[in-house]
Amino acid sequence: MAHTDRQTMRRVLRREIAGTIGLLTDDHDFHAMRHYRSFTFDDHVTYLREVESLLKTRALQGIHTTVALFDPQEYAEFCAVQGLDPDVPAHRGLFTAELATTGPTLPYEGQPLADLVPALVDEAVRQATWEYAATLLARLGTCATCGEDLGRTAFHRASDLVARILDSAPPGDRHLVCSVTGTPETLVAALHADRTTQGSSPLDDAEALEFTTVLAVGLATHSPGGLVMRTTAPGAPDRVYGWRMRDNGLQPLTAGEVFDAYCTDAESGDLIAPEPGVDYCTPPDLGDHEDTGRQGPTPDHHH
Repeated sequence: MAHTDRQTMRRVLRREIAGTIGLLTDDHDFHAMRHYRSFTFDDHVTYLREVESLLKTRALQGIHTTVALFDPQEYAEFCAVQGLDPDVPAHRGLFTAELATTGPTLPYEGQPLADLVPALVDEAVRQATWEYAATLLARLGTCATCGEDLGRTAFHRASDLVARILDSAPPGDRHLVCSVTGTPETLVAALHADRTTQGSSPLDDAEALEFTTVLAVGLATHSPGGLVMRTTAPGAPDRVYGWRMRDNGLQPLTAGEVFDAYCTDAESGDLIAPEPGVDYCTPPDLGDHEDTGRQGPTPDHHH
């Protein structure tokens, strides 16, 4: 009886232990791990199938699992710094445990691995974008004349602009994309603000932080860039608004300019057919006197 109780207790405890699995998402990373003798998989497809099977089994047992992006190069560097042999499975476990707190991760919620892998890669790109943008802001230093922290000032300015855009947007779900092209690498960030029945727009904190940081880099470095917002509401056409970065602010695009930007292929310059059921609009006035250029007080539709 006591033995059975002990087994039951262990089973209950096991359910309460959250685990992290480090996932090799692409062929290149998978083959980089194959030169370790202790890594026993021969092909990536079989490996992914086994991982998915393990995730499903743990979920059926009521065990929560987080999936982390496993980067073989970062693992090799981790082992070199720690003085560990990378060809020891337990050391891969140590690295994965660290990924759980520092790296891009997603909870496994029963979704197919075919959906989880691209979402995990997107998460990694988002995290890398934020870290890079935050580093750029930190390197700006202080203003020679007033002593202000330029990065912090730009971040506050960007936060204020995002709040004004969301406050002035028509009801519905809002999807914002900000791109900055003047830095060594093009930075792109997205922000979703879904209007609830109470009228509030809860934001994902990490997404909002990254979006604001990217916008702040564009403002502080006076880089070419822009911001686009698409609003979706039941029974109404989607609306698209746009701004370009100009003089530490956002200058609204006319409806025609938004239409041109949306209906031109960025790579080739070829025209793209406009989406049916979409209005291209001049943004509402943000009441932002630091901005330059004409402010459009009312939506000006261009089909």
